[in-house]
Amino acid sequence: MTTEVVAGARAVVDQGRVRAWLPRYGVYAAILVLVAYNLLFTPNFLTLSNLRIQLVQVAPVVIVALGMALVIGTEGIDLSVGSVMALAAALIPLYLGYGVIAAILVSVLAGAAVGLVNGILVARVGLQPIVATLAMFVGGRGLALVISDGQLKDVRNESLLLLGSGDFLGIPLLVWIAALLVAVVAFVVRRTVLGRRLLAIGGNRAATELAGVPVTRVLLTVYIVCAVLAALAGLLAVARIQSSDASSVGMLIELSAITAVVVGGTPLTGGTIRVVGTVAGALLMQLVVATMIRHNLQPSTAEMVQAVIILVAVFAARERKTR
Repeated sequence: MTTEVVAGARAVVDQGRVRAWLPRYGVYAAILVLVAYNLLFTPNFLTLSNLRIQLVQVAPVVIVALGMALVIGTEGIDLSVGSVMALAAALIPLYLGYGVIAAILVSVLAGAAVGLVNGILVARVGLQPIVATLAMFVGGRGLALVISDGQLKDVRNESLLLLGSGDFLGIPLLVWIAALLVAVVAFVVRRTVLGRRLLAIGGNRAATELAGVPVTRVLLTVYIVCAVLAALAGLLAVARIQSSDASSVGMLIELSAITAVVVGGTPLTGGTIRVVGTVAGALLMQLVVATMIRHNLQPSTAEMVQAVIILVAVFAARERKTR
């Protein structure tokens, strides 16, 4: 009888450890498993060209996911990031005639304007984030299509295209930019007052307001930063594909960004942000898709696998929340 009790207690302890371990480290374990599988069964997986392709493709998702992580850290969500990318992409060709700096500034400012509207709707009007940003999700892409007249436009500015095709020390500039932004966001979250405040809002907004924290200003800042990062991803997408197509740039990237954040261990309930985990989540999803493609599986199969990963991540986060 005593032995059974001890064994049962150990089982409970083991389950608890697994539930605590899974949200924090599960994404890294999954990446290692996928890498090992590809090393064994995927020809030419471990090549510089393949590594370069994977990093370049995942860089825009990482940039957008960083902003999404900040918003989710406040217990919010931003469905408009894909439309912001499209809007930024549509504006680039219009203003390249004034110089590449002017075109980039206009695109970034347009993103900031959308973020400001989202922030006002959430922080001042009091709309639910999913409702507020859903409006911009629809309206932003519509505006982008109106601006571009629904046409795909080639971009030939060499300075801008350098951002999408240039290298530094053998590593694509896109990857350097994404890595720099990861470092900046990680610093903001861990070392700044803004980071502590946005996490406090996600943990308990009412208590944070009572403590005198300027909640409205912090939320406005977070939504603006998220939209600016999305605009950067949009103009980098234009630089990479050397054209502007408002109907396809950023399409459904909001789902990829949310997935990266959740799979990376950041709970949708706010109060916590795992920046490195978000990057790992984006890499995991990219590896899943790349593995499926290399083994001639249908894209729908990759989507189903991704769905299973998301469910596991959400379940793990829920278990942690309820413990």
